Amino acid sequence: VMSILLHGDAAFAGQGVVYETFHLSDLPSYTTNGTIHVVVNNQIGFTTDPRMARSSPYPTDVARVVNAPIFHVNADDPEAVMYVCSVAAEWRNTFNKDVVVDLVCYRRRGHNEMDEPMFTQPLMYKQIHKQVPVLKKYADKLIADGTVTLQEFEEEIAKYDRICEEAYTRSKDNKILHIKHWLDSPWPGFFTVDGEPKSMSCPPTGIPEELLTHIGNVASSVPVKDFKIHSGLSRILKARLEMTKNRVVDWALAEYMAFGSVLKEGIHVRLSGQDVERGTF
Repeated sequence: VMSILLHGDAAFAGQGVVYETFHLSDLPSYTTNGTIHVVVNNQIGFTTDPRMARSSPYPTDVARVVNAPIFHVNADDPEAVMYVCSVAAEWRNTFNKDVVVDLVCYRRRGHNEMDEPMFTQPLMYKQIHKQVPVLKKYADKLIADGTVTLQEFEEEIAKYDRICEEAYTRSKDNKILHIKHWLDSPWPGFFTVDGEPKSMSCPPTGIPEELLTHIGNVASSVPVKDFKIHSGLSRILKARLEMTKNRVVDWALAEYMAFGSVLKEGIHVRLSGQDVERGTF
């Protein structure tokens, strides 16, 4: 399995979650052994120029916090893009570290149907309108090289157009939208036939007092014989044992009993985040 994330340039520089997940990328309990980040860098965020959106030269500079290699590649050169992607995959497989591919490209039309880019970026869009589309540019090169003939190229385009047209035609036959097909976790039996949630009552989850006492005793003891325990910690364990004997519970012991009872049922519990190793809270 290889993790691939696709980003926009403005989002890559502007979303805090990108910076945060880079810092998770090499932590022992969180690593995916390297993610390939592909940034579609059309050099504009909706209508915002990069100089108004970030303080660094490249949108991908945020990846430098983990010294990830960053490949800037001209998206008008498909073979260069393929080469860079191969190198990125090889890097990830060899070193199990994150790597970034910055596809430097442009957006031919507006951000959406309502956006006319000539309003906000007239000079840039005058240049873009002069650009030969990448498909034509690459096709002309291959035809000139004799790699493909014009007829082969046109047949390939016609084949692709036909796939799209047929899918579009079929889509008109769909009169009913089945939202549930798109849900990743449908909840069977949660709703009644007419769509109302059933009663939200929970089944009883109580456990016998002997089991709570057992968990309290275990949580107050040290499993290793002749283990020298810190005196401050020893006091906490003694106080916890006293509470268990006196049938009193504080937050920490309540947590132990919750985790302990779930573990007794054979369900794995993973604690993650700051301070869990010491059990501060």
